[in-house]
Amino acid sequence: MFTGNGIKIFTGTSHPELAEIIARRLGVPLARAEVTKSGIGESHVRITESVREDDVYIINTGCGEINTALMEVCIMIHACKIASAKRITAILPLFPYARQDKKDKSRAPITAKLVANMLQKSGCDHVITMDLHASQIQGFFDVPVDKLYAEPSSIQYIRTNFNLSDIVIVSPDAGGAKRATSMADRLGVDFALFHKERKKANEVSRMVLVGHVKDKVAILVDDMADTCGTLCLAAQHLSEAGVAKVYAMVTHGILSGNALKNVEESALEKLIVTNTLPQTENVAKCAKIEVIDIGNVLAEVIRRSHYGESVSKLFDEVPY
Repeated sequence: MFTGNGIKIFTGTSHPELAEIIARRLGVPLARAEVTKSGIGESHVRITESVREDDVYIINTGCGEINTALMEVCIMIHACKIASAKRITAILPLFPYARQDKKDKSRAPITAKLVANMLQKSGCDHVITMDLHASQIQGFFDVPVDKLYAEPSSIQYIRTNFNLSDIVIVSPDAGGAKRATSMADRLGVDFALFHKERKKANEVSRMVLVGHVKDKVAILVDDMADTCGTLCLAAQHLSEAGVAKVYAMVTHGILSGNALKNVEESALEKLIVTNTLPQTENVAKCAKIEVIDIGNVLAEVIRRSHYGESVSKLFDEVPY
């Protein structure tokens, strides 16, 4: 029985809806904190209840005004640290600046490493995130990092809503092949992938399909959908290759710029995303968006972390 004694869950302004889902699942109220912005844009945080010797969890995600969200987390960690919290865990479902994880051209920064340093310097003892864009980001930290996967929730959704004999799992690029093959193996279905060439970032010049998809229901899987250009182009190619229907399933639905318009006009039947980012507005604007709730996974991770239990079981199973 989870009592909630000695645990405090705080939220920044980026995704309070997810924090509410997690707190409700755990049966504890959200801890009180005032998070405001001054006239010149400085984030101001005031923790309005005692956290002395408590196990503190701070939930914020990398979306919207991402720099504000990141500063809120760092300031809240620092505020709890100097208020004598026993342990502080940052829960960042979408890790900020995760795509800037390597020096891919001259004089390029490795901003994900900078973010890791900021969190640690603030006083963070533990980080929980989901479907990191690149696993090596875990190595940027000297504190424990638990990387959760949306895969069990996605597999549960596929088993519930699709006939497995009809589907093929498709990766929109070679980089996501490992994710797609893992899902295909666990479902016992076929797998295909696209090889793509880019002229510049966010602009795909050519895509080549490898695998048999004719008359199948294709499910494109990826870690994040930003402008959705790649997913929509892949859906178009799959339609031309003779698939019956095309769906897309991504963990982080960033959906910036013309993404919703692109999805609405594309060959996609549905774009299925998790609620690592707020999706209420996107669902209202686009009928093709469907949301999988991962609040139960994050809640169970908090419970297991608080009681010192292993979280590795959640890499393969959805908690009930």
